[in-house]
Amino acid sequence: MEPDNLIAFHPEKFLNQVQNHLFPNSMRMTSFENSGLDKEQVNALIRSRRSVFTNQFVPGREIPDVWIWQLLENARWAPSHKLTQPWQFTVFAGAGRQRLAIFQAELYKQKSGDKFKQDKYQKLLRTPLESSHVLAIGMKRSLTANIPEVEEVAAVACAVQNIYLGVTAFGLGGYWSTGGVTYYEEAKPFFGLEEQDKLLGFFYLGFVQIPSPKTSRIPISEKTRWVGE
Repeated sequence: MEPDNLIAFHPEKFLNQVQNHLFPNSMRMTSFENSGLDKEQVNALIRSRRSVFTNQFVPGREIPDVWIWQLLENARWAPSHKLTQPWQFTVFAGAGRQRLAIFQAELYKQKSGDKFKQDKYQKLLRTPLESSHVLAIGMKRSLTANIPEVEEVAAVACAVQNIYLGVTAFGLGGYWSTGGVTYYEEAKPFFGLEEQDKLLGFFYLGFVQIPSPKTSRIPISEKTRWVGE
């Protein structure tokens, strides 16, 4: 159940606050009380984040590229151990979506053998074209910092959460998928990744035609151990 005091989220108001405090020429560390950001707005942003799938997007409507760059700007402020910043994104827009669609469908066909499914093949061809933009999510391993791989993956996941929150603030829809060719080693070079790197999936983006319903969460008290002494 959603908290009783969860206020309505106003994307334009929050976006203006975020742009004033997070983008270049205004990067500074401040206390939350002096940040100008409203705590309840931040709480509402986080709790109103939803996955919105391609069949819920407005067909054919493109997100301005400058918005995509702002989402990626948010992503790069995620935390990472020793500031390795292991995220690597490839953006597919316009005709580039068709290149992605053909690549992943044909690689799936090549790798699936007798497990090949025509409907999955068609979905791989179709899904990128149902989106305004598709972000391939990569994890580039540091060759100098001795960081466990799981920490690098966690850092990329934090970057993706920043994208999710930015999408919510912009009033857009999107979701992170680990389907298709995500776990095929042969897919890596297409996305500029090397043997030691990881492809962690795809983030599909679009304008929302059909909003996702509210969801519930297990009470945090059931997921928390609090040791006070």
